[in-house]
Amino acid sequence: MWRRRRIIALLFALLATQVGSLVSPAYACGCGAMVPDGQSRIGVDRETSVVRWDGRTEDIVMRFTVGGDARRAAWIMPVPGRATVELGDGALFDELRDLTRPEHRTRSYFWPRDRDWPFSSGTRDGTGAAAPASVPPVGVVGREQLGDFDVARLTATDPDALRTWLESNGFQLPDRLATEVKPYVDQRWEYVAVRLAPREQGKVLRGDLDPLRISFASDRLVYPMRLSRMARTPQSLGLYVLADHRMEPASAIGGSAPKVTFAGSVRPEGGPLATLAGGGPVFLTAIEQAFPQPGRIDGDHELRATAGDAPYRRTVYHDELLRVGGVPAWLLTVAGAGGVVALVGGVVWVRRRRPDLRAGAGAGAGAGSGSGSGPVPPGA
Repeated sequence: MWRRRRIIALLFALLATQVGSLVSPAYACGCGAMVPDGQSRIGVDRETSVVRWDGRTEDIVMRFTVGGDARRAAWIMPVPGRATVELGDGALFDELRDLTRPEHRTRSYFWPRDRDWPFSSGTRDGTGAAAPASVPPVGVVGREQLGDFDVARLTATDPDALRTWLESNGFQLPDRLATEVKPYVDQRWEYVAVRLAPREQGKVLRGDLDPLRISFASDRLVYPMRLSRMARTPQSLGLYVLADHRMEPASAIGGSAPKVTFAGSVRPEGGPLATLAGGGPVFLTAIEQAFPQPGRIDGDHELRATAGDAPYRRTVYHDELLRVGGVPAWLLTVAGAGGVVALVGGVVWVRRRRPDLRAGAGAGAGAGSGSGSGPVPPGA
């Protein structure tokens, strides 16, 4: 009996281990497939990217915010043309955050609410076609060391060969990668494979990573997202688009409806944003999108110009009780109304009293004049 119990317990433990390995979020990335080394874990909490497109060339500056315990990781990003890669400037994201910051306005309300006196104590709580056979299945266009990044720019005519090359060069990739990459192979896209290997020994990949700038020729504005379907945790995307006009995604590609948080013409002077914009005015569109179920992502983001360049900025309203000289206006109004009522009441009372007073005064005067003007008795 005890042997049977031990076997059952062992089987249960093995099953729990297998289930745990299935549900553990081993990789996640907003525009590619990010994977850690060994048994460590890494998850991309957020991807923020800046896209500059002038109708011929597309530049993508991307930065990942990651969590987990991985000391090394890698990801792959498909691109429609021959790409160049260099380190980006993190200050670019600070500029854009400040530039697209919501406008704050105050709205006053008259009557007190539940947190206002006398309802509270007065304190407030804080708040393509197949390639010729002569083309190698995988070609290395270039390889560079950029800071903590080992970057390989690749071509591929066979998704399995691409996966084999990546694995033989230190990329431990999921089995699904060859299947997910096949549409890009069919369209003869190229790939940017990046290995994050911090030069500081023992450093864990966590927080905001250094940004990378990827540039390639493109006659359409496309942001690669298809590989995001391999992510096992919800994803969020923040996208800044610099173009000649206001831009919008052609579809939601399986995520929630994209939300525009800023739209307007800007002319940055100095700094990395001015460099990326080319030194002239440019239309900036900021877009936020959530992907609660990454498995539903069914393509890449293709952005198009909207019918008009209508500007937009988010507005955050702060409601405050209307005050005059520090005193709630409603209290002054009530007190003033009370004073007016009292004054009117006093006037009415006085007016009502006057006839009585006049009547009394008239009666007294009549009696006095009668005694003084009557006939004089004889012998007086």
